[in-house]
Amino acid sequence: MERKQPAGFGSRLLASFLDSLILVSVIGLLYFAITGEFSTDWADTLEWQLLYTFYLIITPLIWSGYVLGKRICKIRVHRYEDGGQVKLSNMILREFVGYYLLSIVSFGVTIIVSIFMVIFREDKRAIHDFIGGTQVIKAETSYEN
Repeated sequence: MERKQPAGFGSRLLASFLDSLILVSVIGLLYFAITGEFSTDWADTLEWQLLYTFYLIITPLIWSGYVLGKRICKIRVHRYEDGGQVKLSNMILREFVGYYLLSIVSFGVTIIVSIFMVIFREDKRAIHDFIGGTQVIKAETSYEN
């Protein structure tokens, strides 16, 4: 079976940063256009966190495992077991349960553990990848396993 090359910590961090930057900028500009004042206070709200999590769940389903930042960095999410397209259940478990809820319950400890997992594990899978049955891979490179 051909395995795709896992994406490392740097590309995953950059993709996440770009995602946040792009979405906050676009919504910030819309907020400015509507209200006439520049503010990013809305980005600290529960509503924004849930909307962003919804974006992280739905967009990869529609866009073959990509969100904006991952597309720019040429990495994507796929199902770990068979390399197929992610399903709604994968993404809910990965983003909502494995990342969002677990990081709240653990006061962020799971995020720190996940960073070390991505840096040191050969398959570069974090806690939320295990929960969702996913892996982040380089989109164009592959090697025989």
